[in-house]
Amino acid sequence: MRTFIGLPVPEPWIAPLIRAQGAVPGGRKVDADDLHLTLAFLDDQAEITLEALHDALEARSLPAATLRPLAFALLSANCPRAIVLDLAPDPTLTALRDTVRRAVAEAGITLPRERFRPHVTLLRFSPSAPPDTGRLPAALTRLGAPQLGPQQAGGVTLWSSTLTPDGPIYDPLATYRLAA
Repeated sequence: MRTFIGLPVPEPWIAPLIRAQGAVPGGRKVDADDLHLTLAFLDDQAEITLEALHDALEARSLPAATLRPLAFALLSANCPRAIVLDLAPDPTLTALRDTVRRAVAEAGITLPRERFRPHVTLLRFSPSAPPDTGRLPAALTRLGAPQLGPQQAGGVTLWSSTLTPDGPIYDPLATYRLAA
């Protein structure tokens, strides 16, 4: 089963992010229910491995994390793949991600080492329908700075991800509380 671990977008951010999606030309909008920040992409995993991961996450005290909006941006500027809301680096968010990655390793899942760029994907561009790169910078400028206040993450979720021609379908499998 294709899975990932992430943080759902805080409820107060959803309506402003949906409005931001509408201000950008082209792309496939991420559904409001699917807006999230990925902490660990797990790819395809066996059910027994996911059960071990569930046990590892339940056994840990997952630290609280603060989400701080930074800017709307392009993911892969030369050939944009997505429009995202970048989040400011925050030690609490990094600590949560590191704790999640340790639980993933404990469950026997090997993750690649990668730089953590905390972001929420708002729109995706497919290779068959690339964006109008001439209009994107102006659209991002019109969006301006995100008018979203900092929020505490509500919990960590383990999702399944089923790929379809119309985009991925995410289903929450389990949610884990964060420490106060």
